[in-house]
Amino acid sequence: MIQISQEVIDSVSHGFNVPSKPQLLADVQRICAQEEPDMSELSGIIAHDIGLSSAILKTINSPSFGMNRAVSDIQQAVMLLGFNAVSTLVAGILIKQSFNGEAAISFERLWDNASLVADTMVYIGKNIEHKIPPENLYTTGLFHDCGIAAMSMKYPDYRDTLVEANSREDVCLVELEDQRYASNHAIVGYFITSAWAIPRDICQVVLQSHSRDFLDQKQDSYAKLVYATLKVADNIVNNLKRRHDTTDWPFIKDKCFEQLGIMEHDYLDLVEDIDEQWNAAF
Repeated sequence: MIQISQEVIDSVSHGFNVPSKPQLLADVQRICAQEEPDMSELSGIIAHDIGLSSAILKTINSPSFGMNRAVSDIQQAVMLLGFNAVSTLVAGILIKQSFNGEAAISFERLWDNASLVADTMVYIGKNIEHKIPPENLYTTGLFHDCGIAAMSMKYPDYRDTLVEANSREDVCLVELEDQRYASNHAIVGYFITSAWAIPRDICQVVLQSHSRDFLDQKQDSYAKLVYATLKVADNIVNNLKRRHDTTDWPFIKDKCFEQLGIMEHDYLDLVEDIDEQWNAAF
């Protein structure tokens, strides 16, 4: 498991351009934290941002979410999902808009991949026995590699590090990052999610997203479920896009299956279903 020392805290706090929490998200979280949140006020704030409200409606009306009926406006979304669910979705959507400037990688490709992982996590969540709020799975998928954006803005050679990590089986990305930069994207991502007041379980999964022994620890079972869903989704996306497993997969595959209560044939069914969805969409 990844541990965070004071030295690491100081390094991340002063060394990275971590995006501050958007005022819009702060306003949404403030309303949702009230003892009796005002639905009209929340809906009005979100609806005022046309891009955000459109993204939320597109997300919850997607096949992955599988709502029983089409959701046509934000107030209806709040009524169906609840205040906290909408707040979590807002955070996930806004993170993609919060990195600007020169970087060693394409942000568009990063967020496209994150969106695929997020959608896949929601689909997996619908097809396992354990019930995990889809908005939590979706937001975890969007945030899980957000630290990569910050790393790519700080280090001009970061793309080379990504390429090398993807080509080696003896070391994972966070280990290579630690060797070269004395920090890694999982830790940076944890600071971003924490600064944005994302639910604690999601922050923990972002931090441990490349910890191959996380499922062996005495941790909260809910965080383990989200972690296992993330790793299965990440491997499915990697296979469908690049035709090979992630570097973590051989070490965590059986543990993830056990955590989610699925077998190899269930996993292969998920891969086939998601591949069909992609072919239908594109």
